[in-house]
Amino acid sequence: MSKCIIFIFLLVSLGGLFFALKTYTDFKSATGRVTNLPGVQTTPSSESSKSEPSSIPQVSVVATGLEIPWALDFLPDGVILFTERPGKVRLIDSSGNLQSKPVATLTDVKPIGEGGLLGLALHPDFVNNHFVYLYYTYSSNGSDTLNKVVRFRFDSKTSGLQEQTTILDNIPGSSNHNGGRIKFGPDKNLYITTGDAENPSQAQDTQSLAGKILRINPHRGKVEVYSYGHRNPQGITWDNDGNLWEVEHGQTATDEVNKITPGKNYGWPIIRGDEIKPGMENPVEHSGSITWAPAGLTFHNGSFFFGGLRGQALYELSVDGEYPDLKEHFKGQFGRIRDVVLGPDNMLYITTSNRDGRGSPAPDDDKIIRINPNSL
Repeated sequence: MSKCIIFIFLLVSLGGLFFALKTYTDFKSATGRVTNLPGVQTTPSSESSKSEPSSIPQVSVVATGLEIPWALDFLPDGVILFTERPGKVRLIDSSGNLQSKPVATLTDVKPIGEGGLLGLALHPDFVNNHFVYLYYTYSSNGSDTLNKVVRFRFDSKTSGLQEQTTILDNIPGSSNHNGGRIKFGPDKNLYITTGDAENPSQAQDTQSLAGKILRINPHRGKVEVYSYGHRNPQGITWDNDGNLWEVEHGQTATDEVNKITPGKNYGWPIIRGDEIKPGMENPVEHSGSITWAPAGLTFHNGSFFFGGLRGQALYELSVDGEYPDLKEHFKGQFGRIRDVVLGPDNMLYITTSNRDGRGSPAPDDDKIIRINPNSL
């Protein structure tokens, strides 16, 4: 009898051990399907945002076959909205799928030279008001060239833009030098960069909207000249202390990185680079005799990251030391880089601009690419 009990006990114990091993194997397999995904992920999904930075590949292609993507931003659920310069707003869903149907097609966009559908920004209270802001080039009479900022309401049911409202109109425009970057600052005001519209004197005219960084309170609609003396600024961001920084295109060379103080004059077209004139500000860093053609700007982990169009690189600038330290990443690998955005997963998202008439596009251009800054 005792032998029988011992035998039954052994059978039960072995069965329990087998079940435990099988459960562990199944669990390991299941978690492996999450943590061992292929190298390329398409969007900052909830899984990727929880992953250790070291497990995320250095470079991931998010979308290909795009037509001059200019700016992008993230909805709260990880959906990406982005602009294409000829006039389309498009969407990449939270599963990483590029939707073939545009969110919106703006028929009055004037895609001339460097102009077209440019900046995009989401209202800080997007969860409640669903406001999306766009900056684009247009013509008021068929022959002139202007820029304006408009607001739409994003309809989550149809993934469309509705209720267009003009926020700021009659910004001087031209074939080139339209600025176009828009972002909400820590103060929840909307900041707008405008170019000199190929008329340098406008940058020094504080009564003109050209060649400026403008600030608008989106509730009151009042516009103010935040800084002036800019040639063609295409990137703005804020550091951890709330300071505004900007990158802009110089003339042929002498591109600039500026720390912006409200009300200050940044010199164009009177001074460039290290030239000095009382009442005018010098850049923190400039390109000297070479050309970056900087566009897009974000701040992450103590460094500023911006794209290079002519420079064809992702630039990283640290200003913590005695002198600014500039590094180049991916030189020539992606071609022209237009926007650089920090995603909700703390990854960098860049747009290429190889189909804008100034690059050498690959068959799958243009692209949105995710960069793991921890691996740079």
